[in-house]
Amino acid sequence: VQLVESGGGLVQPGGSLRLSCAASGFTFSSYVMSWYRQAPGKERELVASITSGDGSTNYEDSVKGRFTISRDNAKKTVDLQMNSLIPEDTAVYYCKAFRRVPRVTYWGKGTPVTVSS
Repeated sequence: VQLVESGGGLVQPGGSLRLSCAASGFTFSSYVMSWYRQAPGKERELVASITSGDGSTNYEDSVKGRFTISRDNAKKTVDLQMNSLIPEDTAVYYCKAFRRVPRVTYWGKGTPVTVSS
């Protein structure tokens, strides 16, 4: 099983980045996919998630209207489009796959995002 994140980097405030997570080794279409982030000295928090069925999405309040999560079950990828980035978005961003029955969770190793001028 692998979740490999890519697309992180340094961006100026107001800029955009697109993160991508490539999955392998499990039935991607059956899993809820999420993006989490962890800033220095803070706990890991949920940023956005997308369901396995109808593709319903959920966002943390501070990113609503700025971030968009999407998935491609054929390519086994989940993306996070991040616009209007602010310094508070600086963190390591992690991809997570979750299935409720049976209960299974997979994590990627993360990709760092730094928003700074």
